Amino acid sequence: MLPNPACVQLLSYGTAAVKAEETIHSTERPSASLAWVSDYAPCFGIQGDSVEILNTPEEFYQTLKTNFKGAKKRIVIASLYLGTGQLEKELVSAIEHACQRAKKAGNKDFEVHILLDYNRGSRGGEVSSRTMLTPLLERYPGMVQVNLYHTPDLSGYLKQYLPPKLDETVGVQHMKVYLFDDSLVMSGANLSDNYFTNRQDRYVQFNNCPEICNFFSGLVKTVSMFSLSLHADNSTKLHPQWEIHPYQGNNKDFKTAAGRSVSEYVRSVTNEQADKQTKKESKSDTYVYPLLQMALFGIHTEEDFVKQLFRSASEGVKISLATGYFNLTKHYQNIIVQESLANFNLLIASPQVNGFYGARGVMGNIPDAYTYIASSFYHLVKYYNMQCRIRLYEYYRSQWTYHVKGLWYYLPNQNRPFLSMMGSSNFGHRSVYRDVECQIALVTQNKQLQAQLHQEQTNFFANGVETNEVTFQQDDRYVPLWVRLASPFLRRYL
Repeated sequence: MLPNPACVQLLSYGTAAVKAEETIHSTERPSASLAWVSDYAPCFGIQGDSVEILNTPEEFYQTLKTNFKGAKKRIVIASLYLGTGQLEKELVSAIEHACQRAKKAGNKDFEVHILLDYNRGSRGGEVSSRTMLTPLLERYPGMVQVNLYHTPDLSGYLKQYLPPKLDETVGVQHMKVYLFDDSLVMSGANLSDNYFTNRQDRYVQFNNCPEICNFFSGLVKTVSMFSLSLHADNSTKLHPQWEIHPYQGNNKDFKTAAGRSVSEYVRSVTNEQADKQTKKESKSDTYVYPLLQMALFGIHTEEDFVKQLFRSASEGVKISLATGYFNLTKHYQNIIVQESLANFNLLIASPQVNGFYGARGVMGNIPDAYTYIASSFYHLVKYYNMQCRIRLYEYYRSQWTYHVKGLWYYLPNQNRPFLSMMGSSNFGHRSVYRDVECQIALVTQNKQLQAQLHQEQTNFFANGVETNEVTFQQDDRYVPLWVRLASPFLRRYL
């Protein structure tokens, strides 16, 4: 992939930004360590003033509801599932309002594309994500399309005997894209009432960015092509342009064809963007790189990017990383602890704000598994005597749960991030190896946007308490023996 000249120019800004204050004695400049970013994904140049950080679940919900209702060109959604409560019904009503207006105006170009996960979207039986959307399919045929991604790894006896909820551990559609006309919100939040009220996540809105929106619209449609199409009678069928069934067809052929479809799509957009940037002088101060992670289909862009980001960080770089489900892959963990020179602050969920806290049955032990993983990581950091460079914080907020995911990258001697990552990935084993994920890497020299991103990070960490040896010795951190013994197995599905 050819590097984008304008993008490389902005990445080189990192040197100028710290040159006057730089006190470290390193031969590697920040520009040298970040110039590789343009090699990983399509590059979209925008103005940083078009990016807005939403701070609360209510603000996220009202933004979606208002903009879905006012959409005149398109609505494109990718999420794990859609809830079935009153707030979700109002969201569907907002989408229907846009459909009604387009139908009355004779606007045949208006379209609604919704992509959910098959298993999570089918949970509930008579009342589910599927039944929430079938009325739209019935009333607006041709205008509304709903597709359900089904992992090819859930097939045969595994599909036949693995019970609901547990079948989702095999792999899901996990991208979170909420697009209306030429604007979109990138988030880690699903479309369910708790994500609209007291489940904290990230929500980054890109306003009037048609090229970025075109990319994500095309991406959702590409993944939808090898997903199952939902019909008005709640039945599902293969997409008209697809021939291999995800769990009844040949597993290898399905994965190869799906990977080829996504790779060809991304490659075509990358080449198109490169041609545009070489033909015009860019006035952008912010660049956006979509990063995909679909290991089942041989796509590891996000993983490769993150590993290189950690490895290339020079001394003095600070990286703040947040995840609601802390289960770093061995690669990420080893690079952070043993290879990287950066300072890391990691914000994870305390047991009480884990979404599975208080759940019935085996699900109720999931927070115990995450506690054991966090304890193991803490003691690994201690073993390598890296406590001064790597700090682990637990998020706690009464009556709230925590689902934040993302990364903020600070150049040496800077108090505002130069790069941030946002999207669906938790940086864990599931995200890297099982699920369909998408993040954005945002690189900016826009001071106002940097300040917004820094304030966002500060707000999250304000609810964090640094862990220490005592943390994991408390009575409420007791981990049952069977969870400790099963941890190597469980980590493959968390």
